[in-house]
Amino acid sequence: MIKVVFFARVREQLDTDTLDIPAEFTDVNALRQHLAARDDTWARVLADNSLLVAVNHEVATPGTMLKDGDEVAFFPPVTGG
Repeated sequence: MIKVVFFARVREQLDTDTLDIPAEFTDVNALRQHLAARDDTWARVLADNSLLVAVNHEVATPGTMLKDGDEVAFFPPVTGG
């Protein structure tokens, strides 16, 4: 299984904070596309190009490989002032 977690406004927009997904996705992009296919809200939220992704607490790219037991986090960029 892959644990998928959502933070901040992403969690609020999707109305969920975690999902357990079968480990059948080779990379972050494939997982993101799978999640985006759930419905229009998921597609809109995950299409945001500013959205950041981390795998096992390390910033990831769409091509970052996934394996069973990974944790994938989606979160917006942090702003400060």
